[in-house]
Amino acid sequence: MKKVITFVAVIALAASFTACKKDYTCDCTYTYDVAGTSTTTEYSYEYTKVKKKDATASCDAVNATDGYECTLN
Repeated sequence: MKKVITFVAVIALAASFTACKKDYTCDCTYTYDVAGTSTTTEYSYEYTKVKKKDATASCDAVNATDGYECTLN
């Protein structure tokens, strides 16, 4: 019984150090002017099975582009 408890504890400890990989969506709007008329287009970028920090970095890179406003969901 002691070995089983130790084994379960080791597995639980190892699992707590792994980062969760999930699916994220970076929803963006792009606004531009053509002949004095403002036009807005919506874009979505899908990030599949990635860490949140990686998805955030990618979404922020798009957000840094002129005219784009993006949020990570």
